[in-house]
Amino acid sequence: MTAEVLSTHTPELFKKAVRRAVELLRAGEVVALPTETVYGLAANALDEEAVAKIFSIKGRPSHNPIIVHVADNEMAKRCVDHWPSLAQKLSDAFWPGPLTLVLPRAKEIPNLVTAGGATVGVRWPSHPFIQAVIRECGFPLAAPSANLSNQISPTNAEHVRQQLGGKISLIVDGAQSQVGIESTVLDLSVNPPQILRPGMIHAETLAAVIGNIQQPTFNSQQPKLKSPGMLKKHYSPKAGLLVLSWRDDAELEFKIQNSKFKIEKCFVIAHTKIPAGDHFSDVSVMPHDAEAFARALYAELHRCDAAGAELIVVEAPPETPEWSGVADRLRRAAA
Repeated sequence: MTAEVLSTHTPELFKKAVRRAVELLRAGEVVALPTETVYGLAANALDEEAVAKIFSIKGRPSHNPIIVHVADNEMAKRCVDHWPSLAQKLSDAFWPGPLTLVLPRAKEIPNLVTAGGATVGVRWPSHPFIQAVIRECGFPLAAPSANLSNQISPTNAEHVRQQLGGKISLIVDGAQSQVGIESTVLDLSVNPPQILRPGMIHAETLAAVIGNIQQPTFNSQQPKLKSPGMLKKHYSPKAGLLVLSWRDDAELEFKIQNSKFKIEKCFVIAHTKIPAGDHFSDVSVMPHDAEAFARALYAELHRCDAAGAELIVVEAPPETPEWSGVADRLRRAAA
């Protein structure tokens, strides 16, 4: 199998790609679609056989649940057992957008989607293409990131093609993802609500809308995962990855030499302390604001892997709320 890649950059091509994606999804197939966070590997969320194909293609463990994507509030309400006032407040403030709400599941949601759990994560994405496809299908889409399990999420169609081009029949090219990391996941099935996966909508922003929330608990051992992105190791490049702080080149080199990694083929991703580069195979300079950094992060990790990096050193992000999603992805990538 070789994936067909369809562009969307004109109205005619957009409509053609929607028609083809809908045709395949209605037939129980799996397709790769753009979202504003990362590219998703989508199937009919109400069709357990179709969802099983996602797990097979990705090599995804069955205990890792999948987020359900909807095109409006009414579709979201059909996916859950009840829709509390907090969900409505959050939807009014942040949907469509990079926020997933975890709620008690509706009976129609297959066990495989929720990894056998009693809750389901629901999100209304803001990317116009996946919105159009969901509306035309008339059913929600289960759509984890369109990559092999635990590897770096794709933020453009070429990333998807490199990993899954021989396993699926369609990749829709909706340009570069504009958020760049996965959605914030907020569990509304507990009181107070708890962040299960940080993202670019951070805790303080959520608390301003709904009041008190619990911060994420890292590496907690839960009998059933309520959300993707909770495994200790995730979002990982092929190369080893270190997250470090340094004052100067000498300190950076010292820290690398005293790690378990060797300095050969070492790529550095920095945003404030830029090393001279004499002792490194590659140095890239990233933006110093969290949103721009997140948008570029996965593409930069993909680039390092493609260039043969053996070790990627990433400058530690600031310990401030807006960087919490980036810090979470780097922590898991380095695990």
